[in-house]
Amino acid sequence: MKPRMLTKYESVVRPALFKSRGYTNLHQVPTITKIVLHMGVSASMEKSAVDDAMRDMRMITGRKPVLDRSRKSIANFKLREGQIIGCHVTLRREVMYEFLDRLTSAALPRIRDFRGISPRSFDGRGNYSLGISDQTVFPEIELDKVTRQQGMDITIVTTAKTNEEALDLLKLMGMPFAEK
Repeated sequence: MKPRMLTKYESVVRPALFKSRGYTNLHQVPTITKIVLHMGVSASMEKSAVDDAMRDMRMITGRKPVLDRSRKSIANFKLREGQIIGCHVTLRREVMYEFLDRLTSAALPRIRDFRGISPRSFDGRGNYSLGISDQTVFPEIELDKVTRQQGMDITIVTTAKTNEEALDLLKLMGMPFAEK
């Protein structure tokens, strides 16, 4: 069965973008390629912090996270080469659309004093990044088992050439952007 967001993209978003942007070919319409979630953990924290981050990431995405290690030593940060500094998960295809649906309909509205996400967090090439300061906004996380608050970065990678194309795509997909 197709995810709800994928069906919405194929039936509503793609035709609307094709018509409004005046594309000549259906393959010119931007799509979402992947979603990358990253949780950074301070290198000075104990090993259980990494285990907690991995467990929460697995609960949120349903996929096993990959450990991120430092590439070089930095003495001022008490960081050694090869030390674990976080974990990340890359979501593609159906799983990506399911996560995007849960993010827009369940997680973002649970943020305290939420007034929309910033429309200025594009990177210039059509990719959007947002940070969440607390992992407990996701309904999959059990509040009783959370030992420390952990933030995460979410990057939505699109095939859009400009920020305006990507903004139109994400607005039509249902991302709650704040009004200027």
